[in-house]
Amino acid sequence: MALNNSHDARLVQQETAVGAGVQILLLALIGTAVGMGPAGWLTGLAFAAATWAVLSRALHRSRPRSFGAANRVTLGRATLVGGVTALVADSFQDSPPVSLLVGLTAVALVLDGVDGKVARRTGTSTPLGARFDMEVDAFLILVLSVYVSTALGPWVLLIGSMRYVFVAAARVWPWLTAPLPPSTARKTVAALQGVLLLLAGADLLPHGANVGVVALALGLLVWSFGRDVLWLWRTSRVRVPAPAAEVRELVAG
Repeated sequence: MALNNSHDARLVQQETAVGAGVQILLLALIGTAVGMGPAGWLTGLAFAAATWAVLSRALHRSRPRSFGAANRVTLGRATLVGGVTALVADSFQDSPPVSLLVGLTAVALVLDGVDGKVARRTGTSTPLGARFDMEVDAFLILVLSVYVSTALGPWVLLIGSMRYVFVAAARVWPWLTAPLPPSTARKTVAALQGVLLLLAGADLLPHGANVGVVALALGLLVWSFGRDVLWLWRTSRVRVPAPAAEVRELVAG
């Protein structure tokens, strides 16, 4: 049994290595097609290395028996996000082909709705898979907000940084880490962030319209986070402490 578990762990880790290899291959294709500069290459390679390292560590801790089809889809999305990240980094030195950036981002956003469905249909939903999906989404929004901010101003960075600010705040106020109830509105707002930022980044609309689109995205995000923070705060205030007898029993046990 231990031998089989060790074999399964090696196979799972091999899939993350393959993902890193595919990421490097995509960077090579992008670099050949658009003549990507050092900033794009270094950022893309750093993203590939960081993704491999963090995912490998998480898999080592959770020790799943297989990587799973849903995680493969998410890993494919992460690869596309790595390509987008490299193009955005390169945009500070040279104007990237907007069509390529939009294409990679659009596919990544479309696949966002696929990995969850695959996990549910195959009965392979896991906390690791959900966290992996969330982190890929959050980083894509951060990268898009950086790209759009170069045209509309630094205020756009509030969109990409809000989730990371929330995570940092949870270290100071632990009540922010409590689980939230499922919410269709929260999922809709999260999905709209990428779509609206992509629309503004594609530069298909007049400047004023792009400002309005991104302002709408920010307003929806502030509303969503604000609603959740208020719910968490109220819930933390009404939690009933365990009875003294129960506490003594737990301590004794």
